[in-house]
Amino acid sequence: MTSDFLPVSKADMDKRGWDKLDFLFVSGDAYVDHPSFGPAIIGRLLEKLGWRVGIVAQPDWRSTAAFKALGKPRLAALVSAGNLDSMLNKFTAARRFRSDDDYSPGGKAGLRPERATLVYASRIRELWKDVPLIIGGIEASLRRFAHYDYWSDSVRRSILVDGKADLLVYGMGEKQIKEIAAQLAAGIPADAIREVKGTCYRTAAVDHLWNYTAIPSFEAISADKRVFAEAFRQQYDEQDPIRGKTVVQPHGGEYVVQNPPADPLTTAEMDEIYDLPYKRTYHPSYEAAGGVPAIREVKFSLVSHRGCFGGCSFCAIVSHQGRIIQTRSAASILREAELLTTLPDFKGYIHDVGGPTANFRLPACRFQAERGACKDRRCLHPGPCPNLDADHGDYLSLLRALRRLPKVKKVFIRSGIRYDYLLAEGGDEFLRELCQHHVSGQLKIAPEHIAPQVTRLMGKPGKDVYLRFAAAYRRINAELGKEQYLVPYLMSSHPGAGLREAVELAEFLRDMGYHPEQVQDFIPTPGSLSTCMYYTGLNPLTGEKVYVAKDPGEKRLQRALLQYRDPKNYPLVLEALTRAGRQDLIGYGDKCLIRPPKTPGRPPGQTARKARALPPGRGKGRGGKNAATKKARVR
Repeated sequence: MTSDFLPVSKADMDKRGWDKLDFLFVSGDAYVDHPSFGPAIIGRLLEKLGWRVGIVAQPDWRSTAAFKALGKPRLAALVSAGNLDSMLNKFTAARRFRSDDDYSPGGKAGLRPERATLVYASRIRELWKDVPLIIGGIEASLRRFAHYDYWSDSVRRSILVDGKADLLVYGMGEKQIKEIAAQLAAGIPADAIREVKGTCYRTAAVDHLWNYTAIPSFEAISADKRVFAEAFRQQYDEQDPIRGKTVVQPHGGEYVVQNPPADPLTTAEMDEIYDLPYKRTYHPSYEAAGGVPAIREVKFSLVSHRGCFGGCSFCAIVSHQGRIIQTRSAASILREAELLTTLPDFKGYIHDVGGPTANFRLPACRFQAERGACKDRRCLHPGPCPNLDADHGDYLSLLRALRRLPKVKKVFIRSGIRYDYLLAEGGDEFLRELCQHHVSGQLKIAPEHIAPQVTRLMGKPGKDVYLRFAAAYRRINAELGKEQYLVPYLMSSHPGAGLREAVELAEFLRDMGYHPEQVQDFIPTPGSLSTCMYYTGLNPLTGEKVYVAKDPGEKRLQRALLQYRDPKNYPLVLEALTRAGRQDLIGYGDKCLIRPPKTPGRPPGQTARKARALPPGRGKGRGGKNAATKKARVR
């Protein structure tokens, strides 16, 4: 094994004395050799196991030339669209082209095709019909069943069927690739690898299966939204590695079979993955283009765990990393932190210590290891489960140890905390240390909305919980003599949110004196509970009807209401308040959002009351591709 970058050219292979690869990894992202990037983890893991792995990153998909640059692989071709779904990477919520791509050299857009997994798989099949083809990554993982595709506004078949792949690896993939590699090396044909947990395969018959869940076919869910919702509920209920069953979905003359999710990684397995000899930067061939921007967010950050039991309806984590927390040891994290301090551009700051949710360092309860995550309840919604073990002790010990390291000036927490979980523990110990040591002026948290109907469908805590946390945060900072602020992430047009709910949120922002510079429109990404609501107008878990804002005009109005103080939004806010029957908010009173139109001597774009001056840096909300997908930034 070597600490060089994995081969990206024949010249690299020659330096290693290789005439042929065992595995060829084709990726939609630029090659960044860091444990936040899927090809690096899978490639380094296979390398440790003794396999020869090469990477073709962002190949020109218009011909097969780039795909065959490293030659025909002996065991399999692995294909991933990258750390993001390629359609989300390319298009905004308004279906407009994004102007940049942080996962490409110099942030340049357009270096990967739409539906990259399918395009790359097609080129591989064009080249080598006899090479086992395995697809994975977030795009494949969340499109493994027939699914609603927002960008085409249609129901699409499983990506496994359209890609004509032999296997689909869903979830994070380390356990699966180990087992698949061993079976391929033993001479087992790819079409005979049928029992690896965390994989899907195609088959012409299901006579070999027993005790499985059969969900409605692609044809049936395409024809009836109620059937789509029922199929989603059935497969959603089985996404647990301990109690989950095999799931079967017919697609024309064949079936897509999903084996139960892979078992959670043990602490030793997590440590093994993060202790691999990564170069921790982008490939030097990108230097001339200015590097790969995505490394900036993660280069000096530490992953402490995987999984999330928060249960946000719009999040992909439950279907990708799962609800069971998988934790690295403190020793492994400290080793990595010490390594970071030796890097030439380390300035003394660790940017983050966490995972999908920073303060979920331990399993939700003592029952999960034996029984799995509950099928019929969430850990935190509508309130904390009586069995929830809310405990920050282990996380605090880790943070204290990191703060004591030589050369470390400050350790930040930026991956987000669940404030309802924090409050469920009781006491001020964690919040006090958070404010004293791990915040720099602003703490970003994600209430997303405050209207009860919306937060209920989101699986988020209500406004009262946010206000309790905000009061505790202000009190602790006052006791510490610090002037630090909360920056709430907000989302418009989520299922359940109409103009009335958007006005309610705008009034809340008025009362809090908060003016977000950016907000995030809800994007129906494949595989999430919220996306099912968006497409069907139904909550698949209850069958209730759900209001969905699909009209682009209404979505613009909802977004404008959250930025009602921006003069350019005045016409939209005026229309929104009028349509919502809330003309009482148009006037000169303290509770009004905007002034009446065409008032002599008063520009109509000004708000009704003088805007409260905010401290420097306050008032910045989230927006853009990276902030919208930070929780799902998984391979």
